[in-house]
Amino acid sequence: MRTPIALPALMATTLLAALGAAPASAQVDPTRLVDAFERNGGKFEGYRRSGAKGVCAVAEFVGSAQGRTLSAASAFSGTPVPVIARFSVGGGNPKAPDNARSQRNMALQFDLPGGETWQMGNISAPVFGASTPEQFIGRLDSLTPDPQTKKPDPDRIKAFADANPDVLLQGKYFASQPVPASYARTNYWGVHAFAFIDAAGKKQFGKWVFEPVGGTQVLTDDEAKAKGADFLIDDLRQRVAAGEVAFDFMLQLAEPGDRLDSAVVPLPAERPKVNLGRLTVKSVAADATGPCVAITYNPIVLPKGVEASADPMLPARAAPYAISLGRRLVEGAKQ
Repeated sequence: MRTPIALPALMATTLLAALGAAPASAQVDPTRLVDAFERNGGKFEGYRRSGAKGVCAVAEFVGSAQGRTLSAASAFSGTPVPVIARFSVGGGNPKAPDNARSQRNMALQFDLPGGETWQMGNISAPVFGASTPEQFIGRLDSLTPDPQTKKPDPDRIKAFADANPDVLLQGKYFASQPVPASYARTNYWGVHAFAFIDAAGKKQFGKWVFEPVGGTQVLTDDEAKAKGADFLIDDLRQRVAAGEVAFDFMLQLAEPGDRLDSAVVPLPAERPKVNLGRLTVKSVAADATGPCVAITYNPIVLPKGVEASADPMLPARAAPYAISLGRRLVEGAKQ
């Protein structure tokens, strides 16, 4: 497995790469975005500004014949590929409750042959929290506490949501779902569209989801209350030790006319899926360290054979991730 480079060099390299990768239209004041996360969720030194409560894991991916048909990416060769994973609860609070109806994350870095890397951030909802960078920043600004009351202004929140109904879709989804019983037993969607390119250059667009082998598992309200606020990491360690944590990498295939530039518009439910391979989690970090600590999981770090769609949220995520990493490394990066 690739050994991390020195942290100061990594910080500079990641920030420059992220800023250079994003077109001017997507560079919507990334510092302002990170600052907004800190104002709304609190600033916790050393922790990620999003997905603060989490744990590193080591996994392995084996691509399928269907994956090799769709893409020339080396991830689908059929040879086991090492993966550095991170499971987390959504939000910037490292003490966020595990038993809430909130977001779960599974971020992945595939360490491919020849020094190639594939990073992705997958979430436990089929939609993102906004359709454009401007809308995302506007939503965060509307939630910013008033300096006098120290609370968000409900009228401001309502006015922005009324004008931008997309920002409510993800929250409505989580409110409608029971609490997941485990990091290992929930679906994780990529939400953005990507093109899979075969050896002849043919492109097939789609949106992916990692589906747990053995199916999903949820808790009743009483079960969630009994579990308490901190059970997900220990549960994951136990399940991995028992050899029962694996996910199928499913790609839902887009068809002509499908919307590919929005992370709040899923593909039609009737679109077929193909299995690109299986991800198996092998071990979980014992404490607050691990190989994922300095990884940003930037979704536009892609291998040959996979390309980003025109979704404006994709390039807009790169620079804020790098700025957040820079702050964490200075503060003393934690999980």
